[in-house]
Amino acid sequence: MVSTLGGLQRYFRVILLLLLALTLLVLARFLLTDLELVTPLFGGQAKGPPVTNIMFLKTHKTASSTVLNILYRFAETHNLSVALPAGLHVHLGYPRLFLARYVEGVELQQHFNIMCNHLRFNLPEVQKVMPNNTFYFSILRNPVFQLESSFIYYKTYTPAFLRAPSLDAFLASPRTFYNDSRLLKNVYAKNNMWFDFGFDPNAPREEGYVRARIAEVERRFQLVLIAEHLDESLVLLRRRLRWALDDVVAFRINARSALRDPPGARDPGARAELVRAGLAPVRAFQPQPLGQLRAELGPRRLRGEVERLRARRRELATLCLQDGGEPKNRTQIRDLRLRPYQSGRADILGYNLRPGLDNQTLRVCQRLVMPELQYMAHLYALQFPEKPRKNIPFLGE
Repeated sequence: MVSTLGGLQRYFRVILLLLLALTLLVLARFLLTDLELVTPLFGGQAKGPPVTNIMFLKTHKTASSTVLNILYRFAETHNLSVALPAGLHVHLGYPRLFLARYVEGVELQQHFNIMCNHLRFNLPEVQKVMPNNTFYFSILRNPVFQLESSFIYYKTYTPAFLRAPSLDAFLASPRTFYNDSRLLKNVYAKNNMWFDFGFDPNAPREEGYVRARIAEVERRFQLVLIAEHLDESLVLLRRRLRWALDDVVAFRINARSALRDPPGARDPGARAELVRAGLAPVRAFQPQPLGQLRAELGPRRLRGEVERLRARRRELATLCLQDGGEPKNRTQIRDLRLRPYQSGRADILGYNLRPGLDNQTLRVCQRLVMPELQYMAHLYALQFPEKPRKNIPFLGE
């Protein structure tokens, strides 16, 4: 009889423990707790500490400023070192090939944790700055839409765009306006993402050459995000880096007003015309973040992970942003420190924060909406307090 009672007690203890574990799982689900990161004993995929050595190749007009904000916030939160432009510069030598000497303090510090400012990729020099176990990733965008955005943003800087009366005119006859001899000035007008990876945008469009360059990218970069599927890409990035959900939640940074969107690049024939003219890659890189995610998570769980990301973004927008989180144009942004840089014919949007936030919440919200130049200058001041501050002249306008 005693042994029977003892057996029953053990049985009920096991049942109680199982019920307790199940209750914790359900509660965690509702509270959006990241089980994969904080409770590996429940069988989550993510194991090991968060990845902290990261090189992000920041391509142009590809939603890369949003990703930059994510990396800056993570670096500041975890007191990580960032490879920042030396002196008064705001880029790491771009459009010239990157050299290690373009990084502030490189002669004093052996390696940095994070590199994410604009540069033209040059692996041997990057490896002088970053540790051997660095995680490399980048982001790409449909080249027609990327060119459209570049045309508006760099209209007053790029000779090929300056000569074109409109985007439609440029798309109709790109070779009329583009001059190969002015490569460094015209980098935004021809195969710009290709150029950012360190390749020659004027190279012959031979299949073997293109395949070899794509193989280089696939060997070096563990992940390539896709701007048209940014939320799904961020879910995959989070899994690769073993980060918490809030680490990858972000508002759109450096986005332009849709009121300035021209119709030209949306023409179905635009991509074919650009390819014929040699102004878009013959064969785009073919990373498959969605395919990888579906294979790892399955369609149902993928939808759930994306919705978790979007739900948390909505929560933070309600907490931080005024007017329901609606982006504002330059004249509507009250805090000068949060006004983004304006370029070309673009109307770059920013945000107003809700008044009356407590100090801790205010710091979190400011980081989420801080434009990239201001954030770069902020990190520079924290990392190099003995150096003169970065000058952001447009803030005084």
